[in-house]
Amino acid sequence: LQACKPNSAKAQAKSGWPDDAELLCRNNIAIVGIGCLFPKAENARRFWANIKTGVDAITEVPASHWLPEDYFDKNPKSPDRTYVRRGGFLLPVDFDPSEFGLAPNALEATDSAQLLGLLTAKMALDDAGYGSDREFDRSRVSVILGVTGTLELVIPLGARLGHPKWRKALAEFGIAGEDAEAIISRMQEDYVPWQESSFPGLLGNVVAGRIANRFNLGGTNCVVDAACGSSLASVHMAALELASGRSSMVVTGGVDCFNDIFMYMCFSKTPALSASGDARPFDASADGTALGEGLGMMTLKRLADAIKDGDRIYAVLKGVGSSSDGKGKAIYAPSAEGQTRALRNAYSVAGVSPDTVELVEAHGTGTTVGDGVEVDALAGVYGSGKKAGAWCALGSVKSMIGHTKAAAGSAGLIKAALSLYNKTLPPTIKVDAPLRQLADGTTPFYLNTELRPWIRKDHPRRAAVSALGFGGANFHAVLEEYSAEKQRPDWDGDVQIAALSGTGSEALKRELKFWKGLGWNEIRVKAMRSRAAFKASDAARLTFVLERDRRDADKLIDSALLNLDAQKTGKAWTTPDGLFFSSGATEKLAVLFPGQGAQYPCMQRDIVCRFPVALDILSAADKEFGGEKSLSDFIYPRAVFTPAGRQLQADELRDTRIAQPALGAASLGAYRVLSGF
Repeated sequence: LQACKPNSAKAQAKSGWPDDAELLCRNNIAIVGIGCLFPKAENARRFWANIKTGVDAITEVPASHWLPEDYFDKNPKSPDRTYVRRGGFLLPVDFDPSEFGLAPNALEATDSAQLLGLLTAKMALDDAGYGSDREFDRSRVSVILGVTGTLELVIPLGARLGHPKWRKALAEFGIAGEDAEAIISRMQEDYVPWQESSFPGLLGNVVAGRIANRFNLGGTNCVVDAACGSSLASVHMAALELASGRSSMVVTGGVDCFNDIFMYMCFSKTPALSASGDARPFDASADGTALGEGLGMMTLKRLADAIKDGDRIYAVLKGVGSSSDGKGKAIYAPSAEGQTRALRNAYSVAGVSPDTVELVEAHGTGTTVGDGVEVDALAGVYGSGKKAGAWCALGSVKSMIGHTKAAAGSAGLIKAALSLYNKTLPPTIKVDAPLRQLADGTTPFYLNTELRPWIRKDHPRRAAVSALGFGGANFHAVLEEYSAEKQRPDWDGDVQIAALSGTGSEALKRELKFWKGLGWNEIRVKAMRSRAAFKASDAARLTFVLERDRRDADKLIDSALLNLDAQKTGKAWTTPDGLFFSSGATEKLAVLFPGQGAQYPCMQRDIVCRFPVALDILSAADKEFGGEKSLSDFIYPRAVFTPAGRQLQADELRDTRIAQPALGAASLGAYRVLSGF
């Protein structure tokens, strides 16, 4: 567009060509919906909860995929064997074919990428508020997805066609006729049979096609293959589709359900896999990547349209930069020069400076060469300004879920968007000692290994995401927060407060009996309803906390029933397992705040990272504190990797000039949060 733009202002006015500001406005794309399935994450809520808490989703290979006893050999040179038996795998998913208009007998001939693609797209549309019960112009909604090569179903269908070679081999050993045919028939039972639905069921483009068909979406429908850069390539195309006005909404992202033994062989013989089975992005001891699978989709709209339509906006996509390595060392070798071009293109399109980006979700596969080249490319672009020191958090979600290949960029983009939306810097796990380039402190980057609050500086919070693919394909996306303020608590539902009130202990006991034997989803609903119905003016009041990962809900209910029996005359009591009871008129409240000596690094981090009011208090304290180093950086310091470094952080926080305001900010934040309840 800029190359074709008329030179003179007069010609521009005459032609009606948009000015730079209008072009930038058109390029601003809103992420309004998210749907995903990743290892140990059945939806976006669980995915973000796992990211925040640093859940390691890498496991042993499940029997549903392949059997290590058949294919594992710790010798990397062993033919037709892999030296790795761990990775990131999707959990089983309930799938109702009738919901998506599929005949049950066609499921066997339909690749899981197509089936789970339907489920994930529904999540992304529903999350955006464009579910089946809403009327909107579906003719201008596109589906553009990143899908690599062939789908997994190709392997068993192709394997069946080896029967002429099997027959010949059997004959050479004297087995022919009915015996040979019986053996061949038995072997073919292990593979999916060919049928009428097989051809469409194995095609990558039909992942997008089924979504467009089922949800009656009439815009562009295609898939993009840029190897492990595929999902950002699809987002790049989706952004161009929206900026040009060809579509009003796009469902985009990446899909990769190909984590069978064939894919393990591809990466094993390169070789690129970690012998330990763990990806350790940017760690000095990293020895390769870990394979994962997943689906990540986003619903995108032009920012102006999203605002006009009242959509919830997770983040704003400012632009995507792309490049090719050109003539590099090898078709699969990373190139710092090629990656640098993609980075510079991204910031040119986005119209922002890289020194305003405070979070980079890197490609970060955990391969020594790949990570080193990526750091060099990033440092060359980010370090070209005048900003000194390390100021940008660097990480990779592959440390938690593995390398999800075609879906890798979408996993990173979703992580970055939710980080901006929730105003937190997420952790990267499995880092014991940083790469040399990062350890010496000469780059703008530091490794963030713990969840930390993201305090806004003198510019909007910004994040960037990279995805790189075999064949020299490079993509870099730039994101910006939509709102400077945290809009709502980052409460994922894994902790529930039950608040019961009534005319007396007997009323509470009657209610408690309905809580016995409930599953977690039922508990969540019941707890929400209890909070809504709670009356502080009622004669008897009981509260307790339930946690998703603790399986003793019934035990706590039994304890409440027993204590209500035993404490009939008690006006107020508590128990060690967390029951709180009071009766009669509400008493006056006294609050005791801790003094110096109670401080410690990362105190009350969960509260500040979850609740907007606590984050606001910390931000205000930062402004009042002043100084070259912010108060929040003393309370929530960056990761250090030595005992001496951790001791130094504790000593700094012990200084009265820092400890007193730090305790004040933490105490006031906690008090304001509690006041909200």
